[in-house]
Amino acid sequence: MKTTTKSKKTNKPTALRWNDPHLERERERYENPLPSREFIMDVLRQHGTPLLGDELATLLGITPEEADLFTRRLRAMERDGELIQNRRGDLCVVEKLDLIKGRIEGHPDGFGFLKPEDGSEDLFLSPRELQKAMHGDRVMAREVGVDRRGRREGKIVEVLERANTHIVGRFIIEHGIMMVVPENKRITQDIMIPAGSQGNAKSGEVVSVELVEQPAKYNKPVGRIIEILGSYADPGMEIEIALRKHSLPYIFPEAVETMAKKFSKKVLKKEHEGREDIRHLPLVTIDGETARDFDDAVYCEPQGSGFRLIVAIADVSHYVQPGDPLDQEAYNRGNSVYFPRRVIPMLPEELSNGLCSLNPQVERLCMVCDMQIGAMGAVKSYRFYPAVMYSHARLTYNQVWEWLQHPENAEEHSHLLPQLNNLDALFRVLLKARERRGAIDFETIETQMVFNDEKKIERIIPVMRNDAHRIIEECMLSANVCASDFLKKQKHPTLYRIHEGPTPEKLTALREFLSEFGLGLTGGDDPQAKDYAKLLQQIKPRPDAQLLQTVMLRSLQQAVYSPDNVGHFGLAYEHYTHFTSPIRRYPDLLVHRSIKAALKGQQYVPGNWVELGGHSSMTERRADDATRDVEAWLKCYYMQDRVGEEFVGTIASVTGFGLFVALDDIYVEGLVHISELGSDYFHFDKTRHQILGERTGVRYRLGDRVHVKIVRVSLDTTRIDFSLTTVDSSARKTPTKAAGKAPGKTAQKPAAKPAAKSRKKSTQSKAAAVQSTPPADAPAKKSRRRRK
Repeated sequence: MKTTTKSKKTNKPTALRWNDPHLERERERYENPLPSREFIMDVLRQHGTPLLGDELATLLGITPEEADLFTRRLRAMERDGELIQNRRGDLCVVEKLDLIKGRIEGHPDGFGFLKPEDGSEDLFLSPRELQKAMHGDRVMAREVGVDRRGRREGKIVEVLERANTHIVGRFIIEHGIMMVVPENKRITQDIMIPAGSQGNAKSGEVVSVELVEQPAKYNKPVGRIIEILGSYADPGMEIEIALRKHSLPYIFPEAVETMAKKFSKKVLKKEHEGREDIRHLPLVTIDGETARDFDDAVYCEPQGSGFRLIVAIADVSHYVQPGDPLDQEAYNRGNSVYFPRRVIPMLPEELSNGLCSLNPQVERLCMVCDMQIGAMGAVKSYRFYPAVMYSHARLTYNQVWEWLQHPENAEEHSHLLPQLNNLDALFRVLLKARERRGAIDFETIETQMVFNDEKKIERIIPVMRNDAHRIIEECMLSANVCASDFLKKQKHPTLYRIHEGPTPEKLTALREFLSEFGLGLTGGDDPQAKDYAKLLQQIKPRPDAQLLQTVMLRSLQQAVYSPDNVGHFGLAYEHYTHFTSPIRRYPDLLVHRSIKAALKGQQYVPGNWVELGGHSSMTERRADDATRDVEAWLKCYYMQDRVGEEFVGTIASVTGFGLFVALDDIYVEGLVHISELGSDYFHFDKTRHQILGERTGVRYRLGDRVHVKIVRVSLDTTRIDFSLTTVDSSARKTPTKAAGKAPGKTAQKPAAKPAAKSRKKSTQSKAAAVQSTPPADAPAKKSRRRRK
C-alpha cells in the first residue's frame, strides 16, 4: 500500500487515514475520528511486517494531540485479540501468527484446557503453562505439538482478559506464610497474602480475597483479604461460598432497591387502561407448598368439543423497563437461584413476592395467552393480550391432587372443583397429544432436603410428582408454544429455547451400546424424539430399564437459549420459547417485551440477540453449578458421621478414575476410586459405560448393584469416598472377554480390604464428586421451578 506523509502539526488531506472506507461511520461516532479498527488491520496486513506503534501512527498521519487516543485504540485491539506485541514491541496481526484465542478451563489436578473461540479442538495446557493464568481467563496460545496422550498441546502467549478479580477460599498460615486456598478447585494456584493484608482473619476461616497481582510465569497471585465470612461449618456458609465462588450477584445495588421501593403496593386504577378485565374469571395459582413467587395462574372451561384455556402470566415488563436499573440487574443475574433454604431472586422482593406475584385475593397486571384447544389436544387458535386479573385462590399441588381424587375433602374450595375438573380433563387430552407427538418423557427422581431446627439436614426424601404437577406443566407448555408461534409468524426476533438432537458421535456411541442388548434406535442418521420415546416404551418392562434410559438421556445435548430456531428435540416441538416465568428468568421477560411490541406492530430491539442468548444460557449454567456445589457440601455434612457404615447402591456413572455409586434410599453419591477395584489393570470403556479388569475379566458397568462402605468424607473437597465390598453380578447381562481369557467370563467379587487401607488409598483421588451430572435437558420444565 502506498504511504503518504503528514505535517507534524496538522493532518493533510493526503494522509493515508483518509482512505479509510469506514471513515463516515467513525465520524458519526466521534467528533474527532481515528482510523477504524478494520483499516488499521488492513494497513498492517498490507505492510507485510510488524510495526512499532510510533511507526504505525506516522504511517496513518496521527497528530500528537491524537496520540493518547490512538494508543488506547491499539490497546483495546490487543485486549480483543486482534493485535499482539512481540518481544521487540512491534505490533503484529494475530491471525498471521497462527495464534488461537480462547478461554481456559482449569482442572483440579493442576492442568487445564484452552477452549478455542473458533470451535476447534481443545488445547491441553500443562501445569507449568497454567501457572501463567487462571481458570476462566481469556488468552492467546500457540499450538506446540501433542502430549503423550496424543492431545493437541498449547503454550500461552498472552493473557487478553482476566476472569478473576475476587476469590473465596480458606485462609491458611503455614510456617509463617499466609495464603488463601481457593474454594474453586479449578483454580489451582494458592493466593499469597502479604503481611498486613490479612486484616483480622484467623487461620482456617473462609475469606474473600481481592487479587492485587495476577499470576505470571514465575510469580504466584497476590491478594488482600477484604471480607471474613466465618467458620467453614457455620450454618449457611456453603451458600455464602457458592455465591462468591460462582460470581453470583446477590446484593441489589442501591439504585435498584430505591427504584423497587417507589412502586405502589397495589395496582393503580390508571394502570387498568388498555387492558382487558378478567377479574371475574376464577383464576387460581397452583404451586408447591414453599413457593413465594407466583408467576402463573390458570383457568379452563369446556368449549364445544374442546376447551378454552387461559394462562395468565405476571406482567413484569410493565414494571421493569428496558435499560433501567431493575432491567440491568435482572440481565446481570439472568435468573433466580434456588438454594436449599434460601432464594437469590432475579428481582427485588417488592416485585418478585409483591407486585409481580399473582398473590390471592388481590388485583394484578398480567399478560394472557387465551387458547382454544380441540378435542384432540391441538391448539386451534390463541390470542395474547394485557389484562388485569384477580387470583381466586392460592392452591398447592398436593391439595389439588387430593381434591381431584376425593372431591368431598375440598370443603370451602368446593366452588373451584368444576374448573379443576376441567383442567384435569384437558390434561388427559394434552397428554395423549404429547404421546402422539412423540415427546420424550424420562423418568427421573428429584429429591428434597429436610432440615432440622439447627439448619442441618435431617434426611433427604424423594419428591413425588403427581398429576397436579403435570396439569400445570402441560398448560405452561401450551402457552410457551403459542408464544413462539406468535413471534415466528410476526417475524419478530426473540430468544427460543432450543434443544438439538444427539451429535453424530453420541448417536454412534448410543447405537453401539444398544446393540449389545439386542436393541436399536430407529430414525437412521436423523432420529427424532418419537424414536427415543418408542424405545423408552420398549425397554420399560426390562430389569435394566434404568441403565438403558440413563445412557439414552446422556446422548442428548443441553438445551440453550438462541435466536436461531432449530426446534426442541426433547419436547418434539418445531418451535418453543419460555414465556411463563418472567419473575425468575430474564429470557421470559424479553419474550414478553417482544410480544407487546408485535401486538402494536412494532419491534423490540434489546441489542444483539445472539449475545443475549449466550449470556442467558451462561447464567442458567452458573446457577445450576452453584446449587450443585451447595447440595454436595450439605450431603457431605449429612454423611460425615457415617464413616465405616455399609450401604447398597447402584453405579450411577463410570469414569476413567472410578465409579460413582448412588446409595439406595439416601440419595447420596460417592466415588469408588479405581485403585479400590482390586489387584488388576482396569480399563475404561466409554462406549460400553464400563471398567474392565485386564487379567480377571471383572467388569463394573453403569447400573450394576454394589455394596459399599464409606471410608472418607471431606467437607473441604465435598467428596465422599467408598470402598467396594460386594457386587451383584446378576445386574450384568452381557458376558465380557478379558485379554487372555475365554469368552463369557463372568465378573468376580473383588477381595475386600481393611477400612484403614481403603481410607488411605481413597485420598489419592482428586477427581471425585458427590453428585452425578444432571440430564443434558430436562423437558419437564415445571418440576425444577416448583422447588421454591
